[in-house]
Amino acid sequence: MKLKVDRFVLAILVAIAVAYFFPQIDQTLPLSAIGQIGVFFIFFFYGLKLSAEKLKAGLKNWRLHLLVQATTFLVFPLLVLVFYPLLQTTEQKNLWLGFLFLAALPSTVSSSVVMVSMAKGNVPAAIFNASISGLIGVAITPLWMSSFIPATTHTADLSSVYLNLVTQILLPVVLGILLQRFLGDYATKYSNQLSLFDKSIILLIIYKSFAESFEGNIFSTVSLIDLFLIAGATTLLFFLVYNLTGYFAKLLKFNTEDSITLQFCGTKKSLVHGTVFSKILFENSAAIGIILLPIMVFHAIQILIVSIIAARLAKR
Repeated sequence: MKLKVDRFVLAILVAIAVAYFFPQIDQTLPLSAIGQIGVFFIFFFYGLKLSAEKLKAGLKNWRLHLLVQATTFLVFPLLVLVFYPLLQTTEQKNLWLGFLFLAALPSTVSSSVVMVSMAKGNVPAAIFNASISGLIGVAITPLWMSSFIPATTHTADLSSVYLNLVTQILLPVVLGILLQRFLGDYATKYSNQLSLFDKSIILLIIYKSFAESFEGNIFSTVSLIDLFLIAGATTLLFFLVYNLTGYFAKLLKFNTEDSITLQFCGTKKSLVHGTVFSKILFENSAAIGIILLPIMVFHAIQILIVSIIAARLAKR
């Protein structure tokens, strides 16, 4: 089978390279303002595209939904939390914090649904779980991170964090849902263009985060061996969760379609939410580039592995 390199993954690498060679762009253009406005519209368009009918269709299978969300917000973080006592240096703590951040993030929407559809899984259930996961993450992700974020990185008071998440994520989603009857058809018609807009804003946030980290010389402690270790650890984490969800699917006697949905949605993590949440949770951290490394590596790995599995399942 011929493997296709995901163009968005390549674009991420280009954005990081530009941040390395031209970090000063961040000082000449109002990237923060552009990013904030862009994030608002990402979630506004997300609200426009939420289908109430498809969500209702997926509500009945409560055991599947409960297991997907438990895997996303409980199993993932607990697997990373096991390694917390082993941390010694500041560099190790920053990298581990990045892995916990990855583990606490919600599931991704678009790729989960696309891959489940490709593998002939339960698509309505995938739509429901992927959509509701992002909303649950607004509440759960900061709770996981609050006990481990250094005091110098962010205030211990979560009220300001939640206020930012509500105004930047929930508010535009609700506004999109309210305007869906007027603009929903346009959002569906131009979904490809909106997807391009989403990715452009994510790339801008990634560029800004890495430009700040490069300027602060944060990556001087990260070697090529460290990058290989991060790739290996994220791959191991993926397969641990993938096999655990497969085991529970058999234990609960899920049919093939529900098993596919559980394993595909339960193992995914959202780079969109990761880039947005990072700017709120780690707004004072110069190490934000390092913290984002695990989710970016995981994003590439999950697309590669799940696309291969989905292609195989599609032939059954």
